[in-house]
Amino acid sequence: MTAPKRTPLFQFIAQALRGDIAEGAYPPGAKLPAESALADRFGVNRHTVRHALQVLAGEGLVRSRRGSGTVVVGRPIDYRLGTRVRFHQNLLAAGLTPDKKVLSVDIREATADDARILKLPQGAPVCVYAAVSFADGAPMAMAESRFPEHRLPGLAAALGRTSSITAALAEVGVADYTRASTRLSAERATPDIALHLGLSEGDPLLHTSSVNVDADGRVVEFGRTWFAGSRVVLTIDREAFAG
Repeated sequence: MTAPKRTPLFQFIAQALRGDIAEGAYPPGAKLPAESALADRFGVNRHTVRHALQVLAGEGLVRSRRGSGTVVVGRPIDYRLGTRVRFHQNLLAAGLTPDKKVLSVDIREATADDARILKLPQGAPVCVYAAVSFADGAPMAMAESRFPEHRLPGLAAALGRTSSITAALAEVGVADYTRASTRLSAERATPDIALHLGLSEGDPLLHTSSVNVDADGRVVEFGRTWFAGSRVVLTIDREAFAG
């Protein structure tokens, strides 16, 4: 029987410090405790602490300078989930500049899962849209959305003209849409997601799987998003539980 793998100490320390930064214990501009103090806190040697700090530096959370210690330069983004989830507005509200890189827009046949979730006949045309979202130039999330093309004719062409799903849906007659459900889970970065998000394979991800509906309750989107776990804090708005 194979023993379960243990999390390396430096990763455990990095995760603990990420939590401290996310909770505001060390706001941007603040110094982290010295390596010797962190080594005492976690009961490890300074080399292990240094390795953990290098991980956080690679994620853009801290910057180390010889003689001046390690300074926090960022904190995970507070990303709100509710009945209306709009990437652009979420980042602007956080004081960040949003951007998006569209990876692909395709028309495919609905799989069994597509048919079940989008309420389509199996094999019906589905528009599949993939993109990477950025906050202040840093990759934050990779997403894939699926839409019922036969109910939204012209959507693929609209998505080819704009990186905004909201704008594209408006072009084909969906003036508003809301979140019907969201499922959250933790995953590890696969090689392709790691490449797009500037992570290492196996790094932690926050995965959301969601369904959006129009004003008449018809499903217009099934979306999956993989957030870089160290760069975002997902917050559930109270309105998400209303009704």
